[in-house]
Amino acid sequence: MKHGSSTDAMGKQAEENTRPQIIDMYALLADAVLALHLAVVVFVVGGLLLVVAGNRAGWRWVNNPVFRMLHVVAIVVVVAESWLGWVCPLTTLENALRARAGVETIGPGFIEYWFRKILFHEAPAWVFILGYTLFGAAVVGAWVKYPPGRP
Repeated sequence: MKHGSSTDAMGKQAEENTRPQIIDMYALLADAVLALHLAVVVFVVGGLLLVVAGNRAGWRWVNNPVFRMLHVVAIVVVVAESWLGWVCPLTTLENALRARAGVETIGPGFIEYWFRKILFHEAPAWVFILGYTLFGAAVVGAWVKYPPGRP
């Protein structure tokens, strides 16, 4: 019986030792989702800048149909989310991972702090809806002025 108790204690200790690693994994995954979210924002904003500047500079690659379609789809999703009042799935996933890790949704990490400063701002919903809609209109305008596949 004593041997069984020792095994149980060792099992509990092993479980306790792996729990922080699992928590760290969820927190790390949440940071990765946050970094992906920032990459999407850079792609959407930078994509428009590249399309306009690239066409003016004669860079043919900025009219690649795959690049342009992905860019338009990305901003259409953002605009649709804002008009429908949906929370971005990346934000939802990040928050779920942070909750699973047992940490606050706004954590103290340096990279996370600055990514969040760049991505999230406090303002009434209509400000975001208007901003996303105007940006989406600019992307559509660039699509019309500089169609994909244009040499």
